[in-house]
Amino acid sequence: MKKNDLLKKETAIIRVLELKEEKALIINCLKMTMPKWIISDALSEYIPCDKGELWERTGFKEEDIDEVESVRRNTMYQRYTIIAGILPFIGDETMRKTVIGRLAEEYQISKQTIRSYLCQYLALQDIRILLPKERNSDRELTSDEKNIRWSLNKFFYTYEKNSLKTAYTLMLKEKYCRNGILTEEYPTFNQYRYFYRKTRKIQNYLISRNGLSNYQRNSRPCTGDGVQEYAPAPGVGMVDATPCDIYLVNESGEVVGRPYLTACVDAYSGLCLGYSLAWEGGLYSVRNMMLSVISDKVSYCSKHGISIEAKDWPSSLLPGEIITDQGDEYIGRTFEHLAELGITVVHLPSYRPELKGVVEKFFDLIQGEYKPHLKGKGVIEPDFQERGAHDYRKDACLTMKEFEIIILRCVLHYNSRHVIENYPFTDEMLEAGIKPYAADIFSYGMGLQGANFINVSEEELILCLLPRTIGKFSRYGLNVNKLRYRHDGYTEQYLSGGDATVAYDPDDASYVWVIEKRGYVRFELIESRFKGKDLTEVQDNRKKKREIIKAEERSRLQADIDLISHIQGISVGKGGNGKSSLKDIRGTRRKEEIASHKELVKEAGLYDRK
Repeated sequence: MKKNDLLKKETAIIRVLELKEEKALIINCLKMTMPKWIISDALSEYIPCDKGELWERTGFKEEDIDEVESVRRNTMYQRYTIIAGILPFIGDETMRKTVIGRLAEEYQISKQTIRSYLCQYLALQDIRILLPKERNSDRELTSDEKNIRWSLNKFFYTYEKNSLKTAYTLMLKEKYCRNGILTEEYPTFNQYRYFYRKTRKIQNYLISRNGLSNYQRNSRPCTGDGVQEYAPAPGVGMVDATPCDIYLVNESGEVVGRPYLTACVDAYSGLCLGYSLAWEGGLYSVRNMMLSVISDKVSYCSKHGISIEAKDWPSSLLPGEIITDQGDEYIGRTFEHLAELGITVVHLPSYRPELKGVVEKFFDLIQGEYKPHLKGKGVIEPDFQERGAHDYRKDACLTMKEFEIIILRCVLHYNSRHVIENYPFTDEMLEAGIKPYAADIFSYGMGLQGANFINVSEEELILCLLPRTIGKFSRYGLNVNKLRYRHDGYTEQYLSGGDATVAYDPDDASYVWVIEKRGYVRFELIESRFKGKDLTEVQDNRKKKREIIKAEERSRLQADIDLISHIQGISVGKGGNGKSSLKDIRGTRRKEEIASHKELVKEAGLYDRK
């Protein structure tokens, strides 16, 4: 008998979750009740059971994750994110109850719901069991549901903080009374509460009733002062950016300025999952950083002439939860598109850097590694903003390419050679002899049940982080950013019109991608003169065209006036009197054709040439 074995006896099927001395932690896979410890000898009469029988008995439907709609897949990963923090404590009933209670309060869902997700996952050991059932999301709201939604917005999601019962009563008064008398038919309070729970958003609830400042100060997720409290296993990535304390030059020796360093650090281990070093900050830097997170690190270092082993930088997956601050590049809708990949994005309150101390410490350590050795080469000292201080820009001598290699070396040293002295090692880690390096801690943590990472391709990530807009179908194609695009198989949309959500590349207008349930559909630019140009160039082209047309407006009007004058000069005194002869029009036309006919070859003198 081993861990995770499936056993059956008569009509019962159980799974062994843990083994400890003479006891076994089991879960009833059919009833899906909470795990319990029993004497190992009690399982002697059980025989092995295959997962196919379990799937059949539980009605589990095996689905291809890549084919599942993004909304359902997103919900699945979010549900796993909720229970991931419980999995390391599944055998400790006291700790398990404590964590469930905290998660119920944090995510504003019932403890029973969390237990249900947990038991389903433990019984099947397959994340797909957390997929929500397919529903017809296009169903139009009934009149009662519209009234309930109206009353929630008017009476419940307000500073008055009315109870749900009070909001329900006020709805009946406003919508279901005639002359103060309640009508015969009206929704029950259970229906009202069900609709509220089905449609509520925790963030909307907290902000609407308590205010934005209170939400940022008191209600953010992932609170606590112990790393294992909010990140009991790898999979919580903290993202931030900072300007480097050094001035760089270009290849010609001209001072460019200070580059931006953007990084994603695993909260559990402190491992740098990926970084970006660029002149351009904001969303551009974030995209490069996210691509670095999912890249193969051995190949990535090899491109910079550095040879490493996979164990030195053991990460190439996206964390299931990302924690950021209130920076514009993170709170924009583009970054929020990561939720479509199943990633939970958490925004910290403003002016609270201590809440993401892991990534802040990373920046301190990285800059502390290179600054002592690059003094006099453009490194900024603490007095650089004081009056009369040295102008450190004059010392700049390193290029971006050279500094990139220095940063990469510092990151590798931080990941695999920097000793983490204050890490809260568990008894299991001490027994396993885990070294106090971020890479070793991360590798150990990946073996824990709560590890929460998502495998995403480079193409899927790039398309997800592209900016989006609304495109309009017409007979002339798909209009996006005042450009026309086409794709075979969309004849009906061209003829019927309508809107579509479109992802576009600001750096190249050649293609756009229509976002549908089945994925991204690429449309090609019709106006070939704009292919390969970015949107700024396209806008400049149109602006110059408008300026040229506007500059010629006076000349055009003058030409129109001159044309009218010429026409009127010729036709003056020629007004029709209704007395034109209509006799033998055909014959008259023939005479005029003969009279006006020109022998072009003879007139050109071609017959006279030898």
